[in-house]
Amino acid sequence: MTGTIAVWREALADLLAYYDANRGPLILFVPALFIFFVVVNILSYWLAMITAFPYMINWYYFKVQFPVGLFGALFDCLSFFVTVYVVRRAVRTTDSREYIGHLSIDLIIAVLATLWVVYVFTISGWIIKWVEANPSDFAARAQRYEQMVVDAIDNPVDNFRNIYFGLVMGLSAMIPTTVHFAMFLRAAWQQGERSEV
Repeated sequence: MTGTIAVWREALADLLAYYDANRGPLILFVPALFIFFVVVNILSYWLAMITAFPYMINWYYFKVQFPVGLFGALFDCLSFFVTVYVVRRAVRTTDSREYIGHLSIDLIIAVLATLWVVYVFTISGWIIKWVEANPSDFAARAQRYEQMVVDAIDNPVDNFRNIYFGLVMGLSAMIPTTVHFAMFLRAAWQQGERSEV
């Protein structure tokens, strides 16, 4: 396993070096990253809506996509830079357990991204109602979405659509976790091929 982690660490260090060499100035990179994540969040929103709740597509949910995209992009940009910071620390470590501990922070970010969806919808719905000069009770809306999360945990089979919706909406923040996992699998595969030779 140590050989696999060494190969994984080396691949991750190469990816970090590529990022550093090609990122460009932050003043250009940050807005481009934000716009990228706005687009990804809006596309994720529509994928989730069309596949989970096609009967709910209406003018209200069309308007909700914009604050959802903006708030989702804020979270994703923050998680991106946290991930880069964590990766920098991870590739400097010499202990395999510490390396894995650093990268497991991305799993926490992926879970938080899914929970963030609940708050994004609460805030987005409130913003749309406020803009329409018909403000709804923010606390009631928040409580309704929180109850949906509790119901999904208590009875996941009956709440499959809501769970699926949250997972699809959280895909953009799961990108770093997916990249780490794919790099680990690739390293394990390479080590397996070497041991067979």
